[in-house]
Amino acid sequence: MSQPPKRVDDQPSISREMMREAEDVFHKHLRKVGLKHTEQRDVILRTFVETRDHLSTDELFRLVKKKDAGIGFTTVYRTLKLLTECGLASEVAFHDGVARYEHQFYRRSHHHMVCTNCGSSVEFFSPEIEKVEKDIGKKHHYRTTRHSFQVFGICENCSKAEDNGR
Repeated sequence: MSQPPKRVDDQPSISREMMREAEDVFHKHLRKVGLKHTEQRDVILRTFVETRDHLSTDELFRLVKKKDAGIGFTTVYRTLKLLTECGLASEVAFHDGVARYEHQFYRRSHHHMVCTNCGSSVEFFSPEIEKVEKDIGKKHHYRTTRHSFQVFGICENCSKAEDNGR
């Protein structure tokens, strides 16, 4: 049986117009929190949004350094936090103790199945979970904006390895 894709995207790539929209969202947030719009922050934003992976801060830093060697780790770290604040990124934890981030721009809500043995993950969509979010929000008089849902278990490869080890 083949492995399902690890990342599901509604948009296979980000167009120039979509990137401009992401920049607008980010620049408005910077103004709102009283920070300057800088070219370094834009490089980090573009690098992050163009990436289709779940990135740790270290991984994003390595990608950004290829584009601008003058950008420091602290700038990447702080910019990633700003991207999360304005909704362009979200933090995901995959049972390995490393915080990872994925872009949320032009992505519908999705969920993660995470192997507690090897740390692999699979993304999936669930209209049922979306309905539960809305129902709970309605019951408690909240206008829900997002949620996080992860399922933990043992992936097929790890299960087979365990079975072979018995």
